[in-house]
Amino acid sequence: MNKPKIIIVDEKDEIIGSKEREILDQSDIYRVSALWVQNSDGDVLLAQRKFDKKNDPGKWGPAVAGTNDEGESYESNIIKEAEEEIGLVGQSFQKSEKIRYSGKHNFFCQWFSFITDNGIEEFEIQEDEVEQIKWWERDELLEELESDPDKFIGSVRGCVDSFC
Repeated sequence: MNKPKIIIVDEKDEIIGSKEREILDQSDIYRVSALWVQNSDGDVLLAQRKFDKKNDPGKWGPAVAGTNDEGESYESNIIKEAEEEIGLVGQSFQKSEKIRYSGKHNFFCQWFSFITDNGIEEFEIQEDEVEQIKWWERDELLEELESDPDKFIGSVRGCVDSFC
């Protein structure tokens, strides 16, 4: 079975090709869709990455995020990832800002947001991607980000500032 190829873009987020994930290099810019989930009390749903993941194992990050494969738009990817990773089916998400990240990883991330009052037990996590999910109270999250920032992927702090 052929593995899907990842979309490669230029500095303006224009598609210039695609590559297999395993042969990406530091100069390749790719696309990611991510979903920031909150409840009506302002709590934030975060997902802990599996401990065997190549990138950021065991770290807490957005409830849903995924690299865009060839043929996917940011929108179609976030719908697919939300269904796969936490079992959100048939939902619509609010498009938010697109951010360019560079450094160890080099990508554009199109953020989406969503408000739901689902309890943890109402989500179905993708066990090969997600270790666990948790509702974090905003103050608890800010405290943890301050005392143990390495527990989280890099984008979480900016998201708290942008979305909360």
